[in-house]
Amino acid sequence: MKSAAFSKTYRGHTVLDLPQLELPAGEITSLIGPNGSGKSTLAKVLAGIEPADGRVPVLTGCSVGYLPQKSFAFRMSTRRNVLLNGGDHARAEELLRALGLETLARQRAWKLSGGETAKMALCRILMGRYGLLILDEPTAALDMESTLAAEELIRRRCRETGCAVLLITHSIQQARRLSARMLLLHRGELVEQGETERLLRAPEKEETRRFLQFCGL
Repeated sequence: MKSAAFSKTYRGHTVLDLPQLELPAGEITSLIGPNGSGKSTLAKVLAGIEPADGRVPVLTGCSVGYLPQKSFAFRMSTRRNVLLNGGDHARAEELLRALGLETLARQRAWKLSGGETAKMALCRILMGRYGLLILDEPTAALDMESTLAAEELIRRRCRETGCAVLLITHSIQQARRLSARMLLLHRGELVEQGETERLLRAPEKEETRRFLQFCGL
């Protein structure tokens, strides 16, 4: 899947200025970069929540699933929240069980903890079938055991449906575990992109080297 080149401007200030992006079907692409580099704004533009300047960046007809950084719950049970994105009860139970939410399935979802809400929201988005699935820090509120379980669900959904996945993460190790390709944003520009291990072992740009050093690599 390819997007058109596009930019995004707020009050006369350009916050994104990007070339054509390639997000291969059936693969997970990680998006990394410093805070304020434009990662979440890029996610919102690709999801159609924020308008780009001029051209529509994603090909018309592509179904997009978007999990924002801030998880939310509708005022119904945990199970019903998950089923809002598809009526496959068996799959809903499988997802809830995989993330340890089966005993909370009947609980009022707005009473879940922050981590439980994040897991429930991930279950909900993974119920759908999309051409492009955008996940903005989906495991930031989770412990390591739940993070690894969530990563396996994401990996499996990508493999089973053949969708392109854009994973925004602050964890270089998570990007290494999950993604075949990696993009690095810096001040709204795509500084470097390529195969994950190559980029981590031998970055070509100084901004990438500095960011990876800051991350302890």
